[in-house]
Amino acid sequence: MDIQKIIEICNPLHVSNKEVDGELTTFAIDSREVREGSVFIAIRGTQVDGHMFLEDAMDRGARVIICEESFYTDKDVCVIEVENTQKLAGPLAQAFAGDPAENMAIIGITGTNGKTTTATLVYQVLSTCGRKASLLGTVHKRILDEELDSKLTTSDPIELAADMKKMADAGSEYLVMEVSSHALHQHRTDGFDFKVAAFTNLSQDHLDYHETLEEYASAKKLLFDGLPESSSAVINKDDPQAEFMLQECKAKTASLSFKNESSHLLENSPKGISLVVEGQRIESPLVGTFNAYNVGEAFLICKELGLNPQEIADALKEAKGAAGRMETIQTDHENLPVVIVDYAHTPDALSNVLSTLVAVKEDDQHLTVVFGAGGDRDAGKRPKMARAAAEFADKIIVTSDNPRTENPDLIITDILDGFEDLENVKSITDRKEAIEYAISEAASKEIILIAGKGHEDYQEVNGKRHHFDDREIALDSLTQKARGGN
Repeated sequence: MDIQKIIEICNPLHVSNKEVDGELTTFAIDSREVREGSVFIAIRGTQVDGHMFLEDAMDRGARVIICEESFYTDKDVCVIEVENTQKLAGPLAQAFAGDPAENMAIIGITGTNGKTTTATLVYQVLSTCGRKASLLGTVHKRILDEELDSKLTTSDPIELAADMKKMADAGSEYLVMEVSSHALHQHRTDGFDFKVAAFTNLSQDHLDYHETLEEYASAKKLLFDGLPESSSAVINKDDPQAEFMLQECKAKTASLSFKNESSHLLENSPKGISLVVEGQRIESPLVGTFNAYNVGEAFLICKELGLNPQEIADALKEAKGAAGRMETIQTDHENLPVVIVDYAHTPDALSNVLSTLVAVKEDDQHLTVVFGAGGDRDAGKRPKMARAAAEFADKIIVTSDNPRTENPDLIITDILDGFEDLENVKSITDRKEAIEYAISEAASKEIILIAGKGHEDYQEVNGKRHHFDDREIALDSLTQKARGGN
């Protein structure tokens, strides 16, 4: 990468010392990552302003500084002043990585709920159909068949570009990625185009960041505003925000609705779902109406990518979706409660999962839910989650989720304030104890939903992550119950 190329991408307000000596080596948004010859871009983040670290970046060997302020230095450093550094981080990261996105068809999926399941289904269909696909999401990163840990729904631009380079170098033809509202608002996905973008739904979440539901929706909408005419937008038309998402969209549109004749849900049982989308019958082992939307959108996404409808349907019949999403804990023992782990951590998601279980359970089966709410996040959803639980569950156990830096007992108090009647509600702060109690006290046919953490294998307390997996604890408790422990 030469300095003239950087200047062209930046379209700067002012440049000083264009003739800087030395090779440009790496691109960094964190001054601690700067090496000799690096290009450092100062971004104003939600917690830290990168402009505070300009001197530190130069001391570490930065050759080029990109910032939004007039900045003078007598060091052998090129200073590029621009209007908005946040919008430039993505394009620059892609350029430093060799523009790997240009070698793949990129599918972006956004929405409050269903992103992970829909993205995983699309990845599984593409892989089953012999396409070379990679995946970036909340649960996993997958470079073809290689699985890596994932810390954020959508990574920062530099990590994202580095992942894309690995995927392109491995031969990936497709990249399926979840796209968060934070990432869109912070321009993390600037610098490349999406071949297909999909919207699942929108309900209250992340209002600690976006402040209002309107701002949250507007952040999601950015994905569709930026689509070129050559792309496709797949939309859940039954969501109230669907029309808003498409207002400025130039791309071709494919819509899913179970309120018209072209698509409808045929069967919803504990064994799975059957549906018809645009005349194609689809069977899936996933359960619930909300999963019918996920499966339906996955079908339309793959269809927009040019796959044969019957081929897609055959692959969806075997696709299991994402870990920790309506995941039944399997044991070799009989006459035990049915324990399901799900990531539902918003009022809407909890309501969707519980209503699904109510719809498919037998009349004499009781439904118990174990759930909490995350700390340092939107506190307004806590009483709403209580009301969702009260509407559908026979027994409720309120416990900790990821309290982070908050007092877990105070979070539980916020949740309890949402109940009109506490007769069938119990609070147990320790999540492990809460899960063990729910299983030990359950009848043999009882359904227990453990909600909130899903695939996560940690619990964050006082800013530190400790190993904690709902699925492991549930399996141990079921095994103990099968052996006669109580």
